[in-house]
Amino acid sequence: MSTNTALPVIDPKAPFQAEFQPVIDDLKRYLISGLGKNLQSIYLFGSVARKKARIARSNIDVVVLTHQALSSKDASLVKTIKWRFAREYPQITGVSLQFGEIGEVLSLEGIFTWGFMLRHCCVCIHGEDVSDRFGEFEPSWEIAKQWNMDVEEWLTIYRNKIAKAENLAEQIKAQQVIAKKLLRASYSLIMYRDKNWIENPIECGKVFLTYYPKKKVEIQRLVVLLSGKPVPKRSVIGILDDYGKWLVKAYQRTEFRIG
Repeated sequence: MSTNTALPVIDPKAPFQAEFQPVIDDLKRYLISGLGKNLQSIYLFGSVARKKARIARSNIDVVVLTHQALSSKDASLVKTIKWRFAREYPQITGVSLQFGEIGEVLSLEGIFTWGFMLRHCCVCIHGEDVSDRFGEFEPSWEIAKQWNMDVEEWLTIYRNKIAKAENLAEQIKAQQVIAKKLLRASYSLIMYRDKNWIENPIECGKVFLTYYPKKKVEIQRLVVLLSGKPVPKRSVIGILDDYGKWLVKAYQRTEFRIG
């Protein structure tokens, strides 16, 4: 258990992995050219930002801050980027783009979502880095619930995706996404007690088990789903229904107790 209170930040000076630098450079050019004066800042988050991405296993996660809402032309740009980068860069599995208007980002309501994300999970690669407008965050239930109180919604969406999957590849892709979400949400349930922030889903599961050792079998099953191993569809849905229901209730109980 960490004795530090302030959460770590990603070193902005550490170089990105060489295999992903061309993707980053090309993505910046597309966004700068396409968004023009509406562009405020570009950030990376996820494994590429942390310099721990795996070739052909990781996607590139991007946060784009704009001055105003996206136009229909901007929406078309997003589709073009996703299509082109999926074709031209085999070292990534795709591009995930998240947009925020600067006024919303810097608002009081955005502190535990945008503020925490930019300060502790992102690296600015273009424009003004507004993360320095937020102080350092400490592990708290407020952060955990802002990021994971939607776990019930995720379970519904991905349960349906898995149930309707027409082939094994489609099923595996969906089960990996929801397994990652559940492992991270499991850790977030106890983050305010552990006084840390962990993004690696497998490590999230390991630390969670130090507080809930009786959930060892369930966490092991989620790790199997995350690994991409073929699992019968009925078994995957059973895991989501069983552990997912428990996790949702655990969040509700904690919210009731802490508020």
